[in-house]
Amino acid sequence: MALIKLENITLEFPVHASKSDRKRPSSADKPIGGQLSSGQAGQMVVRALDKLSLTLGPGDRLALLGHNGAGKTTLLRVMARLYPPTHGRVTIQGRVAPLLNLSFGLDMDSTGYDNIFIRGLFLGMSKAELKKKADVIAEFSELGDFLDLPMRTYSSGMRARLAFAISTHVETDILLLDEVVATGDARFLQKANEKLESFARESKLLVLASHSNKVLRDLCNKAVLLEHGRIKAFGDLEEVIETYAASAGVSAKDG
Repeated sequence: MALIKLENITLEFPVHASKSDRKRPSSADKPIGGQLSSGQAGQMVVRALDKLSLTLGPGDRLALLGHNGAGKTTLLRVMARLYPPTHGRVTIQGRVAPLLNLSFGLDMDSTGYDNIFIRGLFLGMSKAELKKKADVIAEFSELGDFLDLPMRTYSSGMRARLAFAISTHVETDILLLDEVVATGDARFLQKANEKLESFARESKLLVLASHSNKVLRDLCNKAVLLEHGRIKAFGDLEEVIETYAASAGVSAKDG
């Protein structure tokens, strides 16, 4: 069973006092960032998500649309249980694979091979599952003998290759994806994109944030449009893309 149920979710981040007292124009009517407001103790807060409710089940392929700071990545992190909401309730059923930060869970002083187990365990894989898949993950990464070296000797592209290989070999019910991963040379990038599309289609439930309408059309069947942490539109993918394009004054063909 794959289920994501968000009930009246609000997430606020406190803002520490600024050294500047200069008054600035309100950003409430501008398509960027969350809402600035006063918290319970009168402290300034950024309300990244505001009374958001949403239910997703098996077969749902949800696209997240919205301006920079609309709440897309924050929403994915709430779904991954990385951010507990300030108010509201989150119900998740099924194994979740969050491809939100490829470097998270990696130990720079451990070997690449050891990191297959470290990040794999972080993503919820069992030791038995990892022993079974370690060679396949290693082969997909194409890092060869470098897997016996500490990760601090890797380039950023090599680290991303290994993290991507580990993340896309998890047996998952729910896949949370923040943009399509772009890593490595052109040949490996094509291989990674093919693996990612296969991984996404095998998951029972997908939530994807991307600025590419082509990617969203390839992988999703419905969409949410976020604005200042609130749901402005929800439903058929093409209809929500059109709504977002009209509000942003751009073409809905691709972006």
